[in-house]
Amino acid sequence: MTSSADIPAFAAGFPAADEAQWRGLVDKVLKGGKFERLVGKTADGIAIQPLYPRAATEQPRALPQNPGGWRVLTRIDHRDPVAANAQAKADLADGATGLHLVFAGSAGACGFGLPPTADGVKQALEGIDPAGVVFELDLPADGQHISELMAALIVESGLNPGSAGVAFGLDPIGSHTRSNATADWSSSESAFAQQIGALAKQGFAGPFCVADGRVIQAAGGSEAQELAYVLSAALAYLRGLEAGGDALDAARSKLAFRVAADADQFLTIAKLRALRRLWARVEEACGLLPRAIHIHAETAWRMMTRRDPNVNLLRATVAVFSAAVGGADSISVLPFTQALGLPDAFARRLARNTQLVLLEEANIARVADPAAGSGGLESLTDELARKAWALFQAMETQGGITLAKVRKSLGDDIAAVHAARVKTIATRRTPLTGISEFPNIHESVPDVLEPSATGVATGPFSPVRDAQIFETLRDRAESMSKRPKIFLANYGPLSAFNARATFARNLFEAGGIEAIGNDGFDNATAMAEAFVASGAALACICSSDALYAEAAADCARALRDAGARMIYLAGRPGEDEQSLREAGIGRFAFAGCDAASLLDEALKIS
Repeated sequence: MTSSADIPAFAAGFPAADEAQWRGLVDKVLKGGKFERLVGKTADGIAIQPLYPRAATEQPRALPQNPGGWRVLTRIDHRDPVAANAQAKADLADGATGLHLVFAGSAGACGFGLPPTADGVKQALEGIDPAGVVFELDLPADGQHISELMAALIVESGLNPGSAGVAFGLDPIGSHTRSNATADWSSSESAFAQQIGALAKQGFAGPFCVADGRVIQAAGGSEAQELAYVLSAALAYLRGLEAGGDALDAARSKLAFRVAADADQFLTIAKLRALRRLWARVEEACGLLPRAIHIHAETAWRMMTRRDPNVNLLRATVAVFSAAVGGADSISVLPFTQALGLPDAFARRLARNTQLVLLEEANIARVADPAAGSGGLESLTDELARKAWALFQAMETQGGITLAKVRKSLGDDIAAVHAARVKTIATRRTPLTGISEFPNIHESVPDVLEPSATGVATGPFSPVRDAQIFETLRDRAESMSKRPKIFLANYGPLSAFNARATFARNLFEAGGIEAIGNDGFDNATAMAEAFVASGAALACICSSDALYAEAAADCARALRDAGARMIYLAGRPGEDEQSLREAGIGRFAFAGCDAASLLDEALKIS
């Protein structure tokens, strides 16, 4: 809470308030419930309090270090380099300031990508003047030669290499991680340093290598795990460059960082802020004065959905905002149809304009570190940095991320975090709008240039999407000869059944089962007749607790006699569970139940 000295003049007439007063009001609302109900937890176990005092830090600076704001990069990932070239030219003409060149097989490919060949690179960049354009290379495991091809094209263009804005994207450790290689990186360390040395001798300023945390986030890892991985990889590159003859001060300027930005606004902001703080600590441990680092953020693959993809526009907007506030130097956005296939011009335009609106109209970049001084964000940044540093130290104690055994241990830890997240998604405690909440089973599917290939990759660092568990259920429902239906057996007046009927509709339609609604019934016989007429195989009784005690058993018996294969009741069973089950109710659907399991069973019965 603020002191009287902190109260602005316009609020001086109001009495000061303290935390004790606020807690007293909260206790009244909770009506005896525990305050801990209001405290959230991140995947790393960091407590998120409902209220924070102002942080005791310096005030934000009035102007950013880079008055122009972050670089607006557009993804170039078409399989056809000629088509990719046309996309790149269109995006640059319409506001993009850089190109994120995504090659097939890279961490950001999402099943597509430029061909990693000399002709592919040349055709994709044909007629594009590299002067004033920022390039971010997203390389496949065997794509080190692409950096050399890019360098040759820039030299041929006549541009001074020192003026070229190219992040070459060399990431052999990331390649080892994604491919689950058992070999240690030490065997390729010397060649890595030599390649970077050759690029530097041509006059390029870099950055040349990247510590890319997207692979950890996409595999289901936590924010602290992503940061710890990035730190360990960056430190390994620093050591490799030093072993190759670079002084540490020169070596660090050749490094860059990549992270995923998702729709968790506060955690994304804190993650980017924590990364700068953590790397500054590494630099200090190396005897260096900390300097600014280059961070590229890309909106997260893990949060993308195939169902109701329009909601991805909102997720991407929050992610871009968060990355910008967190201090990203450049950002690229996955178009809203990316999970469906290769995005078309419309989806690409929306992805580009998501950044341009926030940058040029919302003026997000006008303030440096807007989160500075915010009690919640400063606390979250600090706690996240501590968690990540502890994980980083543990990894380094084992030998660092360059060792296969350390990567395996990290993969096991990520799997545990991912499994816990899947559980909260399956129970809808972590809601996914348009997927597990407010699904639209009659949605229209937007166009893509080419659909994504089917199949799910396997392995400890394979990318996953949070929505997959419910999307799989929807796919099953739609593959049936006839869409399954559930009859909402609404009993009593609207005020009695509306809340639970809405809950039941959302729940069952999340699995692709169409909910048949009605205006409610005042007797079990009429309800059973309407059930038969609906053609549904399943029924869910919806009403208030008081009316359940009065009529739920009669309704269940009538529905059972009418041929319902499974009867659900919206709500917890309570003390009457045994009698309700004897009447024919087979499952109880309530907030926090295992929705995925319930829907899986329902599809089998339908």
